[in-house]
Amino acid sequence: QREALLEGRAALERTSESLRNSEQAAVETETVGTSVLNELNDQRETLLRASNRLSNIDTSISSTRKLLNLMKVRVLTNKLLLILIILIEIIILACLIYLKFLR
Repeated sequence: QREALLEGRAALERTSESLRNSEQAAVETETVGTSVLNELNDQRETLLRASNRLSNIDTSISSTRKLLNLMKVRVLTNKLLLILIILIEIIILACLIYLKFLR
């Protein structure tokens, strides 16, 4: 009977040790889980900031594209006006030459 008690006590001690090891593993797992959650939260904030920056950049690019298109239209308008002015000057010169030499 004493042997049975000693075996029971040894089994109880092994079970207690196993429970302590399991509890320690659970605490370590919880610590790792908390650390991972904090890191994921930091990464989420980083991604949100990057998304906001990209949105701002997209808005800036759209505004720049509109401005460049407006500048392109103005450049073409200026070229057409210059061509028109040159043609008018050529016509005036041709008229002056006609009036001066051919008349």
